[in-house]
Amino acid sequence: MADRATPMTTPLEADQSQLQRRETYQMTLFEPFLLRGVTLKNRVVVSPMSQYRAQHGVANDWHLVHLGRFALGGAALVFCEATAVQEHGRRTHGDLGIWSDAHIDRLAAVTRFLSQEGAVAGIQLAHAGRKASERRPWHGETPVDSEDIAQRGEKPWAALGPSAIPYAEGWPAPAAMSIEDIREVIASFRIAAERAREAGFRVIEVYAAHGFLIHQFYSPLANQRRDDYGGSLEGRCRLALEIAAAIREVWPDEYPLVFRLSVTDWHPEGWQVDDTIYLAQRLKDLGVDAIDCSSGGISGRERPQGMTLEHGYQLALAARVKTAARIATIGVGLLWDPKLVDRSIDQGDIDLVALGRELLEDPNWPLQAARELGADGVHGMWHPEFGWWLEKRARAVRRLGIRK
Repeated sequence: MADRATPMTTPLEADQSQLQRRETYQMTLFEPFLLRGVTLKNRVVVSPMSQYRAQHGVANDWHLVHLGRFALGGAALVFCEATAVQEHGRRTHGDLGIWSDAHIDRLAAVTRFLSQEGAVAGIQLAHAGRKASERRPWHGETPVDSEDIAQRGEKPWAALGPSAIPYAEGWPAPAAMSIEDIREVIASFRIAAERAREAGFRVIEVYAAHGFLIHQFYSPLANQRRDDYGGSLEGRCRLALEIAAAIREVWPDEYPLVFRLSVTDWHPEGWQVDDTIYLAQRLKDLGVDAIDCSSGGISGRERPQGMTLEHGYQLALAARVKTAARIATIGVGLLWDPKLVDRSIDQGDIDLVALGRELLEDPNWPLQAARELGADGVHGMWHPEFGWWLEKRARAVRRLGIRK
């Protein structure tokens, strides 16, 4: 990758230099990307981040403002948080839902705003499986119990899973799903995709990671079935594949379908990277366009012994999936340095980058990254309602010499 350092110049020369650079070179992170029939203006994706503020699954003004600020901050694709396809598939009482037509209108208000401000609206469809009936994080991330009934009027509900294996110590065992239960889940994902289309979303991501239901099925740590949905690798992957096929039946051909997978369980007896490559190839054949490459989360909140948390620790996983499965990948996890992300895209390790908590701290991260990488030196990428004021201030500060 070419040296992108900028020599010391006067403020006026710097502005002129930045303009010339924008005319002659587009930074990799800020090149458009075509995902099936949808063009993203850059490679920055907002990861789904649960807010636990919904009432009966219905979105409200919190979700509009929360997600809308990322569109104003320059992100290309903004994912709505994990949105339950069945009411008993929620993780918490505060989760968003799309199990009813009553959820469509408020979600449509969000997608309209995102689209008007230049972002593509995406939704993550989810079923928590055995992780359902959990307290919100600030209430303890433990199963809902009598205390929740007394303090918040929120009752627990029965959870389902591939096998009657609890999520973690102290959790109730879920009911092992019948074939009819499985068919109902597949149908719920299909209907949810129809509702997502009606609400104005243009990208679907299926949440098949972090110990949610689909991950529970493909991981041997959670699936001890001996029917067609268990046992062999093919059997454990069957639910993911049938959900992908069901969504593609109703999801517009020009709209992308993404799966978030836990690429590895970080456990010698669990799901492995080669298993993900197999599943990604099968998903691609069914019309899945990209794999959002995360890892872990299958059992409890303790970090697996094999997982080393460091800056960009999952990028190598995404690179391997991209190369071996020949499918677009999204890099995610402890990412904050624009230079690292830019280099990873430039080297072909990933196609898109998804940020979560970094964007919560700074919703303008994409715009700040553009400035740091030299793609925008005059606030030209900012919405003019912001950029005009900021550039006016920048000129005054340079003229007065009062800020380094």
